[in-house]
Amino acid sequence: MPGKLILVRHGQSTWNVANLFTGWEDVELSDLGKREAAEAGRQIADEGLHADVAFTSVLKRAIRTLWAILDGTERMWIPVERSWRLNERHYGALQGLDKAQTVAKHGEAQVKIWRRSYDVPPPPLSVEDPRHPRFDPRYAGIDPALLPAAESLKDTLARVLPFWDSRIAPELRAGKNVLVVAHGNSLRALVKMLDDMPESEIVEFNIPTGVPIVYEFDAPLRSRGRRFLGDAQAVAAAQEAVRRQGTAATNPARS
Repeated sequence: MPGKLILVRHGQSTWNVANLFTGWEDVELSDLGKREAAEAGRQIADEGLHADVAFTSVLKRAIRTLWAILDGTERMWIPVERSWRLNERHYGALQGLDKAQTVAKHGEAQVKIWRRSYDVPPPPLSVEDPRHPRFDPRYAGIDPALLPAAESLKDTLARVLPFWDSRIAPELRAGKNVLVVAHGNSLRALVKMLDDMPESEIVEFNIPTGVPIVYEFDAPLRSRGRRFLGDAQAVAAAQEAVRRQGTAATNPARS
């Protein structure tokens, strides 16, 4: 039988606290984010789950969250692979902007389209913009044509899916439990694929920071369902906090 899949969005970041569009910007965990990462490890351990192999992005908020989870579950020794394909959705020219100020400038409806539509990306970075990932040394070995200047969720799924097919799925088929620590949108892309979720549903599906999601599979690697670990009411409240991002009544405390 296939192994289990554990998905965890990184703990709250400093830019989550500041209510800024983050994307591929490499920002640190907040103090709360560090506690969330440790709590995710505790929840996984309390569930009696163990990871045999782990995958994460090349952004340190996810990497540090992974370290905390592996430490808390006594699995620091397992193989870990980092990939840019698990990075957050690239928010293009919005990266670094205050979400509330962006709403005030462009309107809540337009910002919701940029944040939550399935196939409409935000305004892109110029290829000459120093923030473009082609200037970042961590992507030096990647064909610049593959590096995004802005992405929709559809674009994010298109880059995550090859990594699923080539690296994650084979480990699950081999019976290994797989831990993936990544980002809200790269994980939403995986959820859409795993649950065959319609576009209209995935745009409203929210993943809180630091809350593990567990998938189990049948022999053909079809999902038998997902579940969040932790208190159901607390998870629902955290999901609602994520939903309120980019609205006129934003509360970034758990965003």
